[in-house]
Amino acid sequence: MRKLSPCLLLIACLFSFATTALHGQVEEEGYATPFPGHRVIGNLYSVGTYDLGVFLITSDEGHILINTGLEDSTPLIRQNMQALGFQLEDIKILLTMQAHWDHTAALAEIKNITGAEMWATAKDAGLLKDGGFSDPHFGGHEMFKPVQVDKTIKQGDLIKLGDILLTVHQHPGHTIGSSSYSMVVNENGRDYDVVIANMGSINSGKRLVVDPTYPGIADDFASTYLKQKAMPVDVWVAAHASQYGLHDKYKVGQKYSPDTFLDPKGFFDKVEHYERIYLKLLAEEQQSEK
Repeated sequence: MRKLSPCLLLIACLFSFATTALHGQVEEEGYATPFPGHRVIGNLYSVGTYDLGVFLITSDEGHILINTGLEDSTPLIRQNMQALGFQLEDIKILLTMQAHWDHTAALAEIKNITGAEMWATAKDAGLLKDGGFSDPHFGGHEMFKPVQVDKTIKQGDLIKLGDILLTVHQHPGHTIGSSSYSMVVNENGRDYDVVIANMGSINSGKRLVVDPTYPGIADDFASTYLKQKAMPVDVWVAAHASQYGLHDKYKVGQKYSPDTFLDPKGFFDKVEHYERIYLKLLAEEQQSEK
């Protein structure tokens, strides 16, 4: 058997270590851990994993799926949908909140199975088309299977499917084209402002003003916090269960109530939490320039 050179052996060891660490992190954070699908409010359902937010919005004319999980998450999403009385093949539109691998890796497979159209903001569309290669922070290699984008969406666009009316909000920073979505749900004679929010969290190593990760990133984050604090919100969910407190608000098997995820204060508190982190990092970078 041919022996590896010391250099190649070192590279192989480092790759193995990185892969093991990544898998450990994924397992620890609950990215791959199954979690039962459940109704959030109205026609909005959660069909993701223990921590990764995958959201289904249903109508008699087909469904919208927002996000996926990891590359092998299609069977889990299908199972959660079936348990709720819906079929994967009835998905007509695919959306994402951020073009990072942990939210996009099964999009290509689900698009192929369902024939659904992939809609995305112009700036995240590029990342989807090249599998994350052009991501200004994590890019340089393909991180998920590329997805053909059928339609670009922008701030204020209305996504209509059956009786679904979803408004697009561009909230960049976390990725260059991150987006949130909002709609109004009526339950028991009351209107609820519902937001599927992409939060302005800042990945480790991201630079804001000194050698910025991408030009204008600091302004993008600032704009996102400002816009989110001005949004009417009653019920909200986010790309990660840990961000919106899923496991504090909902226990498996509990009876449905439209008020389970009622949490306007929690939304604004979380936005301000990420804004404080941003301001601290911004000040540190600016101080380092002096």
